[in-house]
Amino acid sequence: MSSTTGLKKSQLKSLGRILPSDGLVVAPHEKLIYGADAGGRCVMPWAVVRPGSVDQVREIMRWAGKEKVPVIPRARGTNVVQACVPHRGGIVLSCLKLNRILSLDSRDFTAHVPPGVITHELQQAALARNLFYPPDPASVRVCTIGGNINTNAGGMRALKYGVTRDYVLGLEAVLPGGELIRTGARVHKNVVGLDLTSLMVGSEGTLGIIVSAWLKLLPRPQCSATLLACFSQEAHALNTVDSIFAAGVLPSAMEFLPREVLQCLSGYASMPWPAGTGAALIIQSDGTGPGVEEEMSRIRLALEKTLHVDLARQEDEERIWEFRRLINPASFRLGPDKASDDVTVPRGRILEAVEGIRAVAREHSLPVLVFGHVGDGNLHTNFMYDSGIQGMRQKAGLARRDLISLVLGLGGSMSGEHGVGLSKRHFLSRQPGPAALRLMREIKKVFDPDNILNPEKL
Repeated sequence: MSSTTGLKKSQLKSLGRILPSDGLVVAPHEKLIYGADAGGRCVMPWAVVRPGSVDQVREIMRWAGKEKVPVIPRARGTNVVQACVPHRGGIVLSCLKLNRILSLDSRDFTAHVPPGVITHELQQAALARNLFYPPDPASVRVCTIGGNINTNAGGMRALKYGVTRDYVLGLEAVLPGGELIRTGARVHKNVVGLDLTSLMVGSEGTLGIIVSAWLKLLPRPQCSATLLACFSQEAHALNTVDSIFAAGVLPSAMEFLPREVLQCLSGYASMPWPAGTGAALIIQSDGTGPGVEEEMSRIRLALEKTLHVDLARQEDEERIWEFRRLINPASFRLGPDKASDDVTVPRGRILEAVEGIRAVAREHSLPVLVFGHVGDGNLHTNFMYDSGIQGMRQKAGLARRDLISLVLGLGGSMSGEHGVGLSKRHFLSRQPGPAALRLMREIKKVFDPDNILNPEKL
């Protein structure tokens, strides 16, 4: 980590005139947290700016455009791909002060929110009005709407409800030089011009600083139920997934926990599955009361060769979902460090992918946990290791390289919801292809000709 500011005194004074006293952070011990995210890397920013209004964001970007200073937007830093690490220096622009829900309309089914609003807080505010904001990334209680938009966050409910992009109706964003642009609209249908809204969703802060978003809301589901099904073999679990879809059922969430995950969890806390369980599915249905009952009946009929089935109603579902949330803390029983990836494969090739990932782990002598959103083929892969042992970090890096080769060979994607950031940047040329990458670079130049917005990401 560098302790130098990278900014002239005159530049710091200019920033100080734009921001109130607590809006500019230059002390090393205060800047440190802004140099890291959940991706496990830290680089000290030159300074941190914490604007409290859109006008301040515009002034900062006008100044940055003139001075050619890199700007790295961030909120809570929950991403795991180092997407908001100031890799080449620059100032970190924190959006956390832009955190007040601007409107929540139960007739329009829309919310107008700035980027610093915590996703769970928006969900709770919507539920209080019998409305529903479906995207639910694993960090939903701490992550923000701005971060979700910049990474096109998904989550367990993506199977039925889609990802963040499906709920962004329009955006306000500030470009280098301070220009404010508006994309999309407050309405639910809009085909005027090119779809700049969808272009900005998932762009990891490389095209503009998002300062507000119009989000689509849905009616609140009346009830839900969750089923835990345990199987002796992983093939039985995945055959059940096929049977559920064949029965005409689209669950709101469906999670696959293979044997290594169950073994890891069983050593971490008391678990309900019987001995000999080789895989488990967690399946949720939501909607009207009769509809949920009908779906759960069909799901139970579709179950193949189960060892154990546990059904929880709405007030008791957390008891089952807690197993899924314990995977991350339990994983560190296998090693103090992890190389975490999310990959996506065609749904019909999930078992092939899981077995291939295990083969990669064996080749590099690393423990691995594979689990995830089986309904949309999105698998989370954790190669566990100890960076204190010489050569282990390099082994994890080689395993990630082979993982990506495996997934692309199966017709998949090297990321389903985490994004690229710095973590996967060097692999990017392997998926979109040179022509598509050239177009992406040209689009970036249109929005950010001097490459000051989150440079070298995505």
